[in-house]
Amino acid sequence: MEVAMAKKTVKAEPMSEKKKNRITNILVFALLSIGAIFMVAPLLWMFSTSLKSKEDVFSLPPVWIPETISFSKYAEIWDMGPLLSGIGNSLIVAVTVTVIGTFTSSLAAFAFSKLHFAGKNKIFIMLFASVMIPYPVLMIPQFIMFSKIGWVDSLLPLIIPGLFGNIFMIFFLRQFLTSIPNSIIEAAKIDGCSYFQIFYKIIFPLIKPAVAAQLILWFMGIWNDYLGPILYLNSPEKQTLQLVIANFNASYAIQSDYPLIMAASMVALLPMLIVFIIFQKQIIESIAISGVKG
Repeated sequence: MEVAMAKKTVKAEPMSEKKKNRITNILVFALLSIGAIFMVAPLLWMFSTSLKSKEDVFSLPPVWIPETISFSKYAEIWDMGPLLSGIGNSLIVAVTVTVIGTFTSSLAAFAFSKLHFAGKNKIFIMLFASVMIPYPVLMIPQFIMFSKIGWVDSLLPLIIPGLFGNIFMIFFLRQFLTSIPNSIIEAAKIDGCSYFQIFYKIIFPLIKPAVAAQLILWFMGIWNDYLGPILYLNSPEKQTLQLVIANFNASYAIQSDYPLIMAASMVALLPMLIVFIIFQKQIIESIAISGVKG
């Protein structure tokens, strides 16, 4: 009799634990779903507004799905301003800076984490301390310097500084590389590999997920940058997409043509979505690896 009671107790415990896990999973799923709704709703509203007429924008209660869906605003934005040249300029700046800057940042992170040279830590601390300097302090000296060498009203002030790397990416990759054992580097040296061969054959494949995560964040920052372009760019054909949309907003918000503005904003959002879709696997791997290491 006692043995039977003990068996029932053993069976009851796993069932209760399983029930608790199920309730926890349901609560977590519900909270994440609510969070997802709050995150996605503004994007859906922006897309919905781009398909509406001016009257539907201000209708009460709000109309999520307009009775007459029109894509005319997407055709209209190409005639209202230099949208195509804005997209091209933004792509030139963002792709050039992120591709070359990511390469130089990875090299710098490898040097600061795995190579041995005099003053390595001091140089890194000095570089990282530059983050504490607010951009408005550097804004005027930079503008004077670039104007003297004739770079104002060109994309060069937006491209050249970023080619030398991003200190946040260097810091993140340096911390990521500290978990890679030095014995791998020493074994590669014994096999006759140069430092550059060690980097692109061993180190870079190991840090690809971390690089992808930082690359998409950097791309988004450059793509959405407004302050830099408005300082250096004057000609309409040289302006980036964010300046073109800002001009749309200044011109057509007065006319309450919000569908046109939202259509331009949706076009500006597409490249970031494409980059995220391409690199989502690496980003998820980076988050998973960080979680395991933590």
